[in-house]
Amino acid sequence: MMRALFFGFMALGALMGPAHAAAGPWVSDGAVKARLVAAVEGTGHLASLPLGLDIRMQPGWKTYWRAPGEAGLPPRLSVSLGGAATKAKFSWPLPRRFSLLGLQTFGYEGHVVLPFQERVAQPGAPATLNATADLLVCAQICVPHSLHLTLSLPAGPALPGNEAQLINRFANLVPDGSQGAGLAITAARLLGQGASAALVVDASAPQPFHAPDIFPESKSLAFGPPQVILSDAARRARITLPILHQPPGVGLSRATPLRLTLVDGQRFIEASPKLEAAPWPGLLARILALVPLLGLALVGGLILNVMPCVLPVLSLKLLMVMQKGGAERAQVRAGFLASAAGIIASFLLIAGVLLGLKAGGHSIGWGLQFQQTWFLAAMIPLIALFAASLFGWIEIGLPGFLQQRLGRAGHHSLAGHFVSGAFATVLATPCSAPFLGTAIGYALASGTLEIVSVFAALGIGMALPFLMVAAFPGLATHLPKPGMWMVRLKQYLGFPLLGTALWLLLILNGVAGFAMALGVGLASAALLVIAMVWRHRRGLPLARPSLQLASGFALAGLATALVVLHFGPSVTADAPDSLAWQAFDTAAIKTSVAQGRLVFVDVTASWCLTCQANKRLVLDSEPVNSMLRQPGLIDMKADWSQPNPAIAAYLAQHGRFGIPFNIVYGPGAPEGIALPELLTKEAVTAALSKAAKLS
Repeated sequence: MMRALFFGFMALGALMGPAHAAAGPWVSDGAVKARLVAAVEGTGHLASLPLGLDIRMQPGWKTYWRAPGEAGLPPRLSVSLGGAATKAKFSWPLPRRFSLLGLQTFGYEGHVVLPFQERVAQPGAPATLNATADLLVCAQICVPHSLHLTLSLPAGPALPGNEAQLINRFANLVPDGSQGAGLAITAARLLGQGASAALVVDASAPQPFHAPDIFPESKSLAFGPPQVILSDAARRARITLPILHQPPGVGLSRATPLRLTLVDGQRFIEASPKLEAAPWPGLLARILALVPLLGLALVGGLILNVMPCVLPVLSLKLLMVMQKGGAERAQVRAGFLASAAGIIASFLLIAGVLLGLKAGGHSIGWGLQFQQTWFLAAMIPLIALFAASLFGWIEIGLPGFLQQRLGRAGHHSLAGHFVSGAFATVLATPCSAPFLGTAIGYALASGTLEIVSVFAALGIGMALPFLMVAAFPGLATHLPKPGMWMVRLKQYLGFPLLGTALWLLLILNGVAGFAMALGVGLASAALLVIAMVWRHRRGLPLARPSLQLASGFALAGLATALVVLHFGPSVTADAPDSLAWQAFDTAAIKTSVAQGRLVFVDVTASWCLTCQANKRLVLDSEPVNSMLRQPGLIDMKADWSQPNPAIAAYLAQHGRFGIPFNIVYGPGAPEGIALPELLTKEAVTAALSKAAKLS
């Protein structure tokens, strides 16, 4: 419509005679200058004025299109015309593709006019425009500019001015469907996942293609250079665009809005095709993409067996192995297979629960139970009771009604072994291990196939020790017969359980406060004391060195934890080398990046062991700490110790469903550079350096 309007003004000008200039003064700043221009000499009775932002840059400098590509910011113009300021809605001429250091950007070099229209409050009255143009121009470096522009148009006939032809020249390059000369986008579909993801576009033309190119526009994704294959005497083109820097969990789907601009010389069209999903190639690509993730899940599940918060599980496994000493091979194999089945079935049950929550629109994640007061308050005394049981102070077995259902043998039946495997999984689920977050994050951000497959692999990985004993029963049958050595080993295995209870007590302090932690801690200590008194009333002596050592460690450890809970925060908060953390605010991230500042976001929690290790080993060490304290850099902490829907949604946007999560934003990375779960000094410094640069 705007292009037709400009043509009308030019034709009218040819009939009316010579025209006069309708342009504001040039405003220069460094390598760029700009002005406002109008296609008419007077306001006439027009309801909207045909205008343009005229931008001229020195050789080698460029500015950006509405979709800048992997880096950059498009021009913005705030216009005041007799009232409140409004944002100009440009008609965007075709851009050029630029490549610098492997980054793909779209924009204009040298000279461009961005046409736009501005409504007037009183048609026929003189008009004075005041505008602020925010431009980012780049060569080897990028420089932001803010230019204050003016333009005055008198009342009088809306005759075309000298600048009408200039505006029209660039308006001719705005796709409106008439310049395609038969070009057509016949199909657009998705292939692959993750690093192999790509957008494939099929196009046709009545005349052969010469050098087709596509400028894709997506709010969340960046695309690499197109790969073009011509066929049918060059009248058909298949253009493959690799998807780059895809945030985990963010991808294209059939419902994703996508705008494509197809260019071939002087022919160009703009279209928003409906994306097609190729079922079998897409499914095959998903399966192939799953293979390395399943490997990570297997390793992550196996490592769960030795993580600190899974020491109770390890204790239970060792006791089960001891109880198998001298047993028949068939009995050993059946028992351990049943335990492995319990673990795998429990992981599949977790996958089903998460799928249900995801379908219901709820936040899902791994280890979220650590945020729940009721979970921590229940687990601490429960684990303390298990420790007392291993010390020999009390005996804990399955409830009578459950034993009757499982059979007279109780926990020695196959059903009992299955239940013990399921219970081991329950104790393991709060823990995060290396490789675990990557696999679970990918799965939860994907579909049913990925979630079920990854959680099944996690279960198999955690069950591998059981499966090994089932495959080689001699590992259990060659153990010594149960005896006094097993009693003493049981007593010492209680210490890891007690350490886990104390660690959970520290977490409870951060989640629910000192009063709750003190109450649960005293209740757990009371249970230990009651267990010792119960042993004494049964006539069993407490004078054995092992029991004295156990009781002393139990009470001393609890007292130490309570003291740390009460005095610890005031000690750590005043650390002189701590970073000046700001509260998490997604709006502040965008504002700061637009101002050219770097933002380092740390999503952490008091209960996340990996988070604390990252802080001590990387963030608080040099040279990372100095870089994070440099002027102009914002350190932003998102504390997920307690449930926070905003943080959960932020993690989900990046395809993460567990922590730690660290990401760096800057002028060179407005969408952010996600860091690995286990931080390294090299990864953090490289991300900070890359985010600070613009192409």
